[in-house]
Amino acid sequence: MKFTRRTAYIFITIVLTIAIDQISKVLVVNNIEERTNTSYGETISLIGDYFTMMHVKNQGAFLGMGSELNGSLKVFLLLVLPVIVLAFVLRHIIKDKSLDNWSLFAFSSIIGGGIANVYDRFAYGEVTDFLYIHITDTIRTGIFNLADLSVTTGMMILVVMMLKKKKKVN
Repeated sequence: MKFTRRTAYIFITIVLTIAIDQISKVLVVNNIEERTNTSYGETISLIGDYFTMMHVKNQGAFLGMGSELNGSLKVFLLLVLPVIVLAFVLRHIIKDKSLDNWSLFAFSSIIGGGIANVYDRFAYGEVTDFLYIHITDTIRTGIFNLADLSVTTGMMILVVMMLKKKKKVN
């Protein structure tokens, strides 16, 4: 692999995404009381009741999915498979020279967010989540972290870029 400016852009985006996520999680763990089954913990208002912070641990994936799986299946689905997928995506974006900068940023954000959460599952057996949006009872999120936000933002950018390319073709 030839280390070019483009490759540096990919790796810097991935490393910054991981670093920002991990720093935010350390700050939350050290400064916000954890919410558990027996404790409501602390809730910090960022924008009224619409956007809050709280400290929860998630032993599964998105919205806790997979937390009840048995040991080996959980390891495969939440650790091994994501690492394989992230490695293939990284290989793809390094090799595909036709990708524009927005797509490179989006894929790199997805990879960085994915690595950050996989690292937490590997190192701690769980992921720290802390952000919550609640506009109405039907317009709300699960509790998430900055790695999740990076993955979601990356996916949204890819959808927009795909729609722009499709519009140009037609």
